[in-house]
Amino acid sequence: MHSTNTPQKRPRPSIEAFTDGGCIGNPGPGGWAFHLTLPSGRVIEDSGAAAATTNNRMELIAVIQALRAVRNLPEALASEVVAVTDSTYVQQGITSWIWRWRANGWLTSAKQPVKNANLWRKLDEVAAATGAQFRWVRGHAGDPRNERCHALVQAAIAAERTNSGSH
Repeated sequence: MHSTNTPQKRPRPSIEAFTDGGCIGNPGPGGWAFHLTLPSGRVIEDSGAAAATTNNRMELIAVIQALRAVRNLPEALASEVVAVTDSTYVQQGITSWIWRWRANGWLTSAKQPVKNANLWRKLDEVAAATGAQFRWVRGHAGDPRNERCHALVQAAIAAERTNSGSH
């Protein structure tokens, strides 16, 4: 009898990118944020704001910015990348709808231009570059990293409103 030793496949380390975006009013002043957890345990966060935007744009920008940050990390090449969003718009768009939009020349099934097509194209590009997988998490349901992103978004919006003089 012969035995073959097959090497055990180890799971790849994972980079988790939690993201959030939001607005006060829609459109209105908005913010985006991400919280990356690297395999080493190191955390990287960033956020930003816009004076007049929409919730969906901020959700998309949060994921784009997170994946851009991941793309520049040395550990990204050896790691699985999981983007976690509480936006069904982002999660469904990037995992399901985008294939049809691309095939239809960035038109919806109703032959209308895809809203935020410029951001969807950017997200498509950075998702491909990082090999990101996408996971949805219920917002405001107690996940500490989702809650942290929400707090960063609110702080970014408050800073934007203070800087622009709108209250």
